[in-house]
Amino acid sequence: MSVPALSERHDPAPVPPPHPPADVVRLGVARSRFLKQKVMLVLPGIAARTIPPLLGIGLTLIVWEILCSGAGATLPPPSQVWREGKELILDPWFNYGPQDIGLGFRLIVSLQRVAIGFGFAIIVGITLGTLVGQSTWAMRALDPLFQVLRTIPPLAWLPIALAAFRNSQPAAIFVIFITAIWPIIINTAVGIRNIPQDYRNVAQVLQLNHFEYFTKIMVPAAAPYIFTGLRIGVGLAWLGIVAAEMLTGGVGIGFFIWDAWNSSRLPDIIVALVYIGLVGFALDRIVAAVGYFATRGTARS
Repeated sequence: MSVPALSERHDPAPVPPPHPPADVVRLGVARSRFLKQKVMLVLPGIAARTIPPLLGIGLTLIVWEILCSGAGATLPPPSQVWREGKELILDPWFNYGPQDIGLGFRLIVSLQRVAIGFGFAIIVGITLGTLVGQSTWAMRALDPLFQVLRTIPPLAWLPIALAAFRNSQPAAIFVIFITAIWPIIINTAVGIRNIPQDYRNVAQVLQLNHFEYFTKIMVPAAAPYIFTGLRIGVGLAWLGIVAAEMLTGGVGIGFFIWDAWNSSRLPDIIVALVYIGLVGFALDRIVAAVGYFATRGTARS
């Protein structure tokens, strides 16, 4: 066998130089940096929503303290409210007897009455509002009656309710019902009347029956108006129960205010008013949140 010449021999392929080591990316550092950037973007919005209310509350407390700390002041300043009502503020769940309970238990009793009365108002109000919004004859027959009855103050219904039910519990629930139902009826009727004609035409083309038209066309189209009425109604219901409990007694928050007045405990009354305001605000936010998700953002909170 002939040996190839040196010039014909193939040299081995050159070995490429080694690559420099790649940079190692630490996921923990990148993630923490991302979270920090996200927090920095969110913080201004949170500050814009929280700082003005806190400043307003602080300024109100300062002015209140100055005005009510004088010798001739008839209302207690915030410092006195804190000293005398500290137990009610820090421990709303104490239970020392049938009538000596914390404001938390009293609020639960009142909220139970509101839930029952407002629930009936939702059912009856949406039903009547749909009828009035759909039927011209029903609107002409019932709208004047609704406009007259809704102007009657809630407490004016209490003697009628006590005479009819002979019991303070259903009477208070009826006052809540009759107070909250009017905005629900009116807003539901307005929402039904404002359903676009195109929606009605689509329902006719698809030959939807009455139930399908109600669930797929009518309720979704009128939902923003309905939830506006519900927000107004729940606020009126909360006002109505506090006023009704002052006269009917029991263990609700309204009776607590009346009993504190008879005992000259003004700090307790102020603490109860703060609780009432916070619960009313929470009820409005809850209904608004449910409306926002139910209407996919068309009912603004």
